[in-house]
Amino acid sequence: MFLKFKRLWKETPLKSSYDAVIIGGGLHGLAAAYFLASRHHIRDVAVVEKKFIGCGAAGRNTAIVRANQRTQENIPLYKEALDLWPILTRELDFNLMFYNCGNLNLAHSDAAMKSFRMNVATAQFHGVDSRLVDAKQCKELVPALDISDRPRFPIFGGMFHPPGGIVRHDAVVWGLAKGASKLGVHIHQGVEVTGIGVKHGKVAWVDTDKGRIQTTRVLNAAGAYSAGIAFQCLGLRLPISVLTIQAMVTQPLKPLLHHVVSSGAYHAYANQTLKGEIATGAHMDPWPNYTNQSTAHYIKHQAEAIGEMLPCLRGVKFMRIWGGLADMTPDMAPIMDGHTPVEGYYMDCGWGYFGFKSSTVTGKYMAQYMATGECPEILRPFRLKRFEEHRLMGETAALVDYTANN
Repeated sequence: MFLKFKRLWKETPLKSSYDAVIIGGGLHGLAAAYFLASRHHIRDVAVVEKKFIGCGAAGRNTAIVRANQRTQENIPLYKEALDLWPILTRELDFNLMFYNCGNLNLAHSDAAMKSFRMNVATAQFHGVDSRLVDAKQCKELVPALDISDRPRFPIFGGMFHPPGGIVRHDAVVWGLAKGASKLGVHIHQGVEVTGIGVKHGKVAWVDTDKGRIQTTRVLNAAGAYSAGIAFQCLGLRLPISVLTIQAMVTQPLKPLLHHVVSSGAYHAYANQTLKGEIATGAHMDPWPNYTNQSTAHYIKHQAEAIGEMLPCLRGVKFMRIWGGLADMTPDMAPIMDGHTPVEGYYMDCGWGYFGFKSSTVTGKYMAQYMATGECPEILRPFRLKRFEEHRLMGETAALVDYTANN
C-alpha cells in the first residue's frame, strides 16, 4: 500500500489579475509573499517560478546563518534575520531546524586579527554577540583544529559569534510556501515570465508563457536570473555578474564539529549537518557563467584545504558535490529598491552568497516597501543609485570585476 502525501501548498489556476506578482519561487520571493499576506493583508499575490520552488540558490546553499558582518549597514539587517528564525518557526508551525551552534572565523595573521577586532567592535556596537578569541580558545571550541606551527596557515586566533548557526534551507522553503498558501497566496510552478508591461511609466501587466497577468506591483526576486529579467523585460542594466559557487559533503561521521568553522586563508568553511555529514564549500569560479556544474579544480582545492584546516578529515570520502549560482555586485552587497526606473517595479537581487542568511528579514522589508510604497530606512543604503553616486558598501568592496559586457 502506497501512502499519498498531500502537498504543503495549494495548487490553483493562474488568474488573469493579481494585486502583486513576485518573480522567483526562492526564499526571498516566498518570504516577501508571506509577509505581504501576514503583515499587510495583501493576499491576492502570485509567486511565479519557472521551474519549481527552491530549485535555485534556495536549495543549493549550505544553510549557514550569522550576523557578524563588517559594515554598519549590514549588521542590523542580519541581526534581525537571526532573531526571526525562532519566531517564524512558531508562526509557520513548521520546524525550520534552526541550530544555534555558533560560528568561528579563523585568523592566520596579525593583520587578520586586527581586522577581526574591527568586526567585533562594530558587531558589539550594534548589540551583536561577537568575541575575539586566541588560538588556545579556538582549540577549546573546535578540538579538531591544529594550532601548532605545522599547517601552511598557522592559527593566530579567531572571531567567535555565538548567535550564528545553521538552518535547514529546504525546510524554510516548504515552511514559507505553506504559510503563504494558507493565507491565500497563489504559488505557480512551471510558469516563465516573458515580459513586463509598462503604461504611463507604471507597471501594468506581466506576460508569462501561460498568459498575461494584470498587476500594478512586481517584485523581481529571481536570484541569478534577476539581471537578465530586468534587462530583457525593461531594458534595465544591473551591475551584477553571475558566478558559480560550489559545495560538497562528506560521508556521515560521529559528532566532531560543534560550531561552523571558516577560514579566509584556506578559502573554506565547514559545518556538520544533523545527518553527520561535513558540509564544506566557499570556492567560486572567477568567470561569469550560468552553469551549476562542479569542477575537478574545486574538488582538489577543497580536499586539500579542509584536510589542512581539520587534519582529522584527511582520507574521509566526499559523497556529493554540487554548484549554485551567485549574483554578485561590485561591492558584494545586494540591490533592494523600488520604482526604479518604473513605478511599481521592485528589485531584491545581487545577494551573492549572503542571500540565505537574510532571506526572511529581506522578505519582511520588501513586503513593507511594496505595501506602502515607502522605502524602509533599513533598506536605503542598498539602493541601485549607490553605484551612480559612488557610495559602494564596504563589506568586501570591489572584489568582483564588473563590466557592462558581463
